[in-house]
Amino acid sequence: MKTNWKPLAALALTAAMLAGCASGNGGGDGAGTNGAGTGGNTGANGGGANKEQNGGERSTVTLEVIEPGNNLPAPDRDIIKQELDKALDLNLNLTVYPSGDDYMNQLNVRMASGNFPDLFSVSREQLLQFAAQGLLLDLTDYMDDLDQVKSFIGEESLKKGMVDGKVYAVSKSPQVPYNTYWIRQDWLDALGLELPQTIEELQEVAVAFTEQDPDGNGKKDTFGLTGGKFSAFAPVFGAFGVGMPGNFYVKDGEVVNALYDPAMRDALAFIQGFIDTGAVDPELLANSGLQHQEKAIKGQAGIIWIDWPNMTKDQFVEQIETVNPDAEWVQLEAPEGPAGRFDGSYDIGSTPGRYAIPKALEKEPEKLQRVFELLNYISDPDGGSKVVQFGVEGTHYEVQDGEIVTLDAMADVAHSWLYQFTGRPEMEYLKAKFPKQAAYMEYAAEQPRIEALNGFVDFPAGYTATDADRYIEEELAKFIYGRNALDNYDQFLQTLETAMNYKTFTDSALEQLAALGYGG
Repeated sequence: MKTNWKPLAALALTAAMLAGCASGNGGGDGAGTNGAGTGGNTGANGGGANKEQNGGERSTVTLEVIEPGNNLPAPDRDIIKQELDKALDLNLNLTVYPSGDDYMNQLNVRMASGNFPDLFSVSREQLLQFAAQGLLLDLTDYMDDLDQVKSFIGEESLKKGMVDGKVYAVSKSPQVPYNTYWIRQDWLDALGLELPQTIEELQEVAVAFTEQDPDGNGKKDTFGLTGGKFSAFAPVFGAFGVGMPGNFYVKDGEVVNALYDPAMRDALAFIQGFIDTGAVDPELLANSGLQHQEKAIKGQAGIIWIDWPNMTKDQFVEQIETVNPDAEWVQLEAPEGPAGRFDGSYDIGSTPGRYAIPKALEKEPEKLQRVFELLNYISDPDGGSKVVQFGVEGTHYEVQDGEIVTLDAMADVAHSWLYQFTGRPEMEYLKAKFPKQAAYMEYAAEQPRIEALNGFVDFPAGYTATDADRYIEEELAKFIYGRNALDNYDQFLQTLETAMNYKTFTDSALEQLAALGYGG
């Protein structure tokens, strides 16, 4: 059984922020899922009884925090809570809601009734709403009290909690990109082919995987490329210097929208030619969830655009080896094109979460300072950041040669991500949690990306993003499948601007991004 799951040796690439992910890459441990569950930590002090004022000790303060999440243990088994309580003289009462909709409803009710939590997660839409209603604390004048937080999350993340130039929320520190092309090395070997280095070679290899029976079963039952809809071509767009459709990014000193980038038509023309070869998954635009992964695992596709967890976590390695023990998937460097190598785009404006403080807490200065202390403490690499990542040193993890090594007891603090209100040093965290996958995550993170800015943009009144996005996808599909000539691209833009109010959106986006210092 072959288990040679190595990434290709990384070339000297220019590192750049890329997802979303993932990717959106999402919450939790960044590479796994957690079962449903909820909890409310009322704490051993039963509402925050005061400590004796002896020996310089100060009173214990109860802080209530709410957020979406799951798998929070009871207070007497919550080691993270206990460590934070002990370090900061707190009775930290955390409540989580497995359903995002349930959380949103609960928060809306509490904000409307004046029953404010002391710290709470907000979506961008809630941030705008509550800030406009005057319910959130303007943190702009408190930045000196949050110095460690500022240093930890960075200036770009600070912008993600701004409304009209004022900071109303603390956004988590940035995540890292997960996606790359993966390719069947054993198929390349079987056909005597080299790893493709350009978009033209990528297309040639995809055609060979479709036409030349790379699995040797005597059947024409394979195709070259698959992925999740348009994202399958993310590195191809990148090779033309173009972000994904609808992305905003800085090009030649100015902010542009990908749909208006002159190179977009060239990228679409190349993709159309690629599809015309018959080497692309015929169900590409219908793929949802992990259907493209399933096709790769079954041996139907030889190239896939996907994140490293869904190719290298143990359960997927086992699935692939069960289907074909000789399958050898390796990561592929972004192919070169007219604009160079860019492994798609990554939204540097996105955030895995943001937390706000109610304005009403100004009337309780001691409690407000404890909230600041909590946020600073969990943002301190030499303080609480390790606690909310890994638990207690010597019990849940060890430091060996400067590296975090997790111990078996780490399972007792699998919920620690719930306390990462300001985020975590992503690569350090992921490499410690998933040491076998370290090379794959590093490879993905080091690929050059176009830095998209959409996460910084709020939708203006009168613009419905879902309708516009659906129209864009439908019309671009017509172009790449030859159902509409690219000569009609200007007409597509004109309809988009008028019928979908897209010009209102782009004008507003450019204004918002200029206010944040992007573009000329």
